[in-house]
Amino acid sequence: MKKFKSDIEIARSCKLKPISKILKKINVPDNPKAFSPMGRHIAKINFEFLDKLKNKKDGHLILVTAITPTPAGEGKTTTSVGLNDGLNKIGKKSIVCLREPSLGPSFGMKGGAAGGGNAQVVPMEQINLHFTGDFHAITSAHNLLSALIDNHIYWGNKLNIDEKKIVWKRVVDMNDRALRFIDINTKGVAKDFAREDGFDITVASEVMAIFCLSNDLNDLEKRIGNITIAYDKNNKPVYAKDLNAQGPMTVLLKEAIRPNVTQSLEHNPAIIHGGPFANIAHGCNSVIATKSALKLSKYVVTEAGFGADLGAEKFLDIKCRKANIKPSCVVIVATVRALKMHGGVEKGNLKTENIDALKEGLSNLDRHINNIKKFGIEPIVAINHFVLDTKKEIQTIINFCKNLNVEVSNCKHWAEGGAGTVDLAKKVVRVCNNSKKQKFKFLYKDSKSLWEKIEIIAKEIYRADKITATEDIKQKLKTFENNGFKNFPVCVAKTQYSFSTDPKLKGAPTNHEIPIRDVRLSSGAEFIVVICGSIMTMPGLPKIPAADKIKLNKKGQVEGLF
Repeated sequence: MKKFKSDIEIARSCKLKPISKILKKINVPDNPKAFSPMGRHIAKINFEFLDKLKNKKDGHLILVTAITPTPAGEGKTTTSVGLNDGLNKIGKKSIVCLREPSLGPSFGMKGGAAGGGNAQVVPMEQINLHFTGDFHAITSAHNLLSALIDNHIYWGNKLNIDEKKIVWKRVVDMNDRALRFIDINTKGVAKDFAREDGFDITVASEVMAIFCLSNDLNDLEKRIGNITIAYDKNNKPVYAKDLNAQGPMTVLLKEAIRPNVTQSLEHNPAIIHGGPFANIAHGCNSVIATKSALKLSKYVVTEAGFGADLGAEKFLDIKCRKANIKPSCVVIVATVRALKMHGGVEKGNLKTENIDALKEGLSNLDRHINNIKKFGIEPIVAINHFVLDTKKEIQTIINFCKNLNVEVSNCKHWAEGGAGTVDLAKKVVRVCNNSKKQKFKFLYKDSKSLWEKIEIIAKEIYRADKITATEDIKQKLKTFENNGFKNFPVCVAKTQYSFSTDPKLKGAPTNHEIPIRDVRLSSGAEFIVVICGSIMTMPGLPKIPAADKIKLNKKGQVEGLF
């Protein structure tokens, strides 16, 4: 069998162009007022330049989502990069907008998020590691607020904060299950107010969500001030602005909030900015990045995390609602391998052709197609081609989509780069040009109760029979509504591996129940987090983490990243 280069080998063989030449493609001038170089191949665009684009007409927004994830891989980011290269290859001015990778999954099980094969954004090592330091800034801003809370209590607690009702945890950008619950202030001068605390992963931080939903620095500061940090002894909410935290936190984020620009292997522009998880947050890159790209290009390819039930629903119901944007086209990525797993095939048996299992697994794709249509959008299916896929398997998916009257394209971007997505690019352009005929709509109205919003998502998207919650959780939802947060959208935190809360239930399960374990108010980000099943806001590392193979070789180069 032919030996293929690893992602990092392919990325390293690319001769990158100076970032000024990449920016020139989207009419960003080579001067200090327009952008700030972060080395030769990465830049941050300046607000001074972006402000001049406000009256420019927006381009077409293309959302790339996927079927329910499996260990076989779907390749959503790879397809996003490949589609962007394909659009540029057919002469269309296009930018891809992605999330920044988190160190947690990069060293854990999922790996990085810079694409793969011949459809990558580069420099791959920097993007997957510290990049421009945005996540470190978000971590620092979040933990500054934590420090200010404990410091306020130490110096007399003028706000009368109930130490048992502090809802603001600490964060770190790493999978570390040992930090989920910790005891703090148990020794030394602060031992008189010992309490239990814990860590979430940085990408689950409300600061990350605010960072990605803010329109500018002023909006960022206002939202940070509105973060609910605790409740006082009269059960009244205490906000970050009560500690004057919004000023110093915004200072820590003032450079990070500017969008990062890099390039693909084919030297097409890529904006990579922000990165909330989709299973425990809203899973989209920053509003600032997306809106900037829409002013800079005719076509903008962006992605939503995990499958369409989590990522696309939140992109459409939360990000589009908050940013006042809408997609012209939605692409659903599917692979033969993943569909066979949804049809009951074990990972070790995926190399063998199995049409029956593939047909069984197509129920998962069918549900995602129908779910996207509920938003008034006609999707396109992109088959992310793997080298061992058979012609009969590919044709089975094509026939299935044609029977549904859904556009479909067999994409070979992993092996061929942009040339492998020319057909998809042409179909996307055609859909975008006819997008005015589509009637985009949200899944639910702002005026619905929080419980009704949760129920609509659970029944319409997950096809659950019912949702369950304790009386305490229902009362928390009523309290949120009484405090003025009824119009907030809901952000469901659940496993990404199934429509249900059981990751073992593949395909398109029905007759299942969605148990709500907790609800949390994100008053700064302006949504309600609904935690379902056993989902963790601080993941753990697998038995053999990706970190096990990451090292420097004798040349001082990184090995093992993927």
